Amino acid sequence: MPTKDEVMALLSLVEDPELQRNVVDLGYVEDLRIGNGTIDVTLRMSKPVTPLRQAVGDDAKARLQDAFSSAAEINVDVVGPQPASAQRAARQSASQKGPGPLPGIDHIIAVASGKGGVGKSTVATNLAVALAQSGASVGLLDTDVYGPSIPTMMGVDEKPGFADGKVYPVHAHGVSLMSMGFVVDEEDAMIWRGPMASGAINQFITDVVWGELDYLILDLPPGTGDIQLTISQKLSLSGSIIVTTPQEVALADVRRAARMFAQVDIPVLGIVENMSYFVCPGCGHREEIFAHGGGRASAEKMGVPFLGELPLAYGVRASGDIGIPVVISEPESEHAKAFMRIAAQLSEILAGRV
Repeated sequence: MPTKDEVMALLSLVEDPELQRNVVDLGYVEDLRIGNGTIDVTLRMSKPVTPLRQAVGDDAKARLQDAFSSAAEINVDVVGPQPASAQRAARQSASQKGPGPLPGIDHIIAVASGKGGVGKSTVATNLAVALAQSGASVGLLDTDVYGPSIPTMMGVDEKPGFADGKVYPVHAHGVSLMSMGFVVDEEDAMIWRGPMASGAINQFITDVVWGELDYLILDLPPGTGDIQLTISQKLSLSGSIIVTTPQEVALADVRRAARMFAQVDIPVLGIVENMSYFVCPGCGHREEIFAHGGGRASAEKMGVPFLGELPLAYGVRASGDIGIPVVISEPESEHAKAFMRIAAQLSEILAGRV
């Protein structure tokens, strides 16, 4: 009979075609039993089992049969993620003090930036829609009360519903949405001191009826101010994503944002480098306008995942202006595929697979 190490070595040759990483590194091997003339393997995927993901199990079984069929009967079982209710129960039992979860929501993720103008809201909207397109139930909360941009980027100008003291989100592109931009006139200036802004965020946290969600994405305002502190005190976040551009002035703010999250015990799930490069649509020449690689270097220095780099592309900007995120308007473009890869990697991280 083969040893466990020999079986795992073969399984390390089996890749998830979406993530292009092997099932051992991704943590898919939930159970491995060798004995009584059989090799039994359970692969637990982080998403529902589709024919593409079933093919991962078929590949694993074929490799094991080629190597060990003369010594053992091979069984490979491919299963989907744990039920959301079980995941929530585990988190709630482990979080008895401090910030709490929102009922019915599996993961709350903050999308943050140390400074403005780096494309944080663009990342938040496309990430939310990409997750929804993968089959997840997703909400997007715009917590920037002074400069809400989600209504424009998601193409929504309707008001949320109000009943019995509760607020019901609006919906667009398969995502549930809430923003201060839905409840005030577009040209109104929110001239509020910090406590008033924090009070508005508190109301969003306590009064919005999200229902059952796999992911709630928070589009944070830039910087490290009152709203970030309020959220960290009120909500148990699964983690944060920091968006940056490659140049040093932005990277310095990444480090400050990371220190803030460390101080409030919110893990950084990864860093996204936006406007990483520009490819001329006419000749295909690549130009690194804002330098390149700073986001990856910062992630390595901080010991957190680098989730990916996004190009400076006309289509991304234009899609945001018309309210149709680029993962919908140009799904086959390289920039849309980059958002989809980031969403896939995030789901793996949150499932505890990376």
